[in-house]
Amino acid sequence: MDLDPESENWSGWVPLVRETVARGVVARRARIVSEPVTEYIRYEHASTPVNLAAGELVRWLPRRKALDVALPGADFWLFDGRLVRFNIFTGDGDWADPRCEMTGDPAVARLCASAFEVVWERGILHERYVV
Repeated sequence: MDLDPESENWSGWVPLVRETVARGVVARRARIVSEPVTEYIRYEHASTPVNLAAGELVRWLPRRKALDVALPGADFWLFDGRLVRFNIFTGDGDWADPRCEMTGDPAVARLCASAFEVVWERGILHERYVV
């Protein structure tokens, strides 16, 4: 596993996040996970130090702690509280075609923002979440 944020493997992501954070943007990532975690989640957890080195803030939330949260049906990124990118995966966990859908619908952005804030508030700092 490549955990060097300066390596070629991360050359597309780490500089982008660093430049974004340097502009004053707060980059937060929340991961909702089923427990016990899968091998893939173990991999994500082990590689998260790269996200942190890039400037992201990362929290983890066990799925059982999100039972009362109205979550969107897909993973998403929320930009500036107004633009949502939904990541679309197949049932096997592979990228679907197309890989994502974007929307600027204010109601969808509000739903995503509201859900994210609840998840973030309940989430466990990466450094404290043990897999």
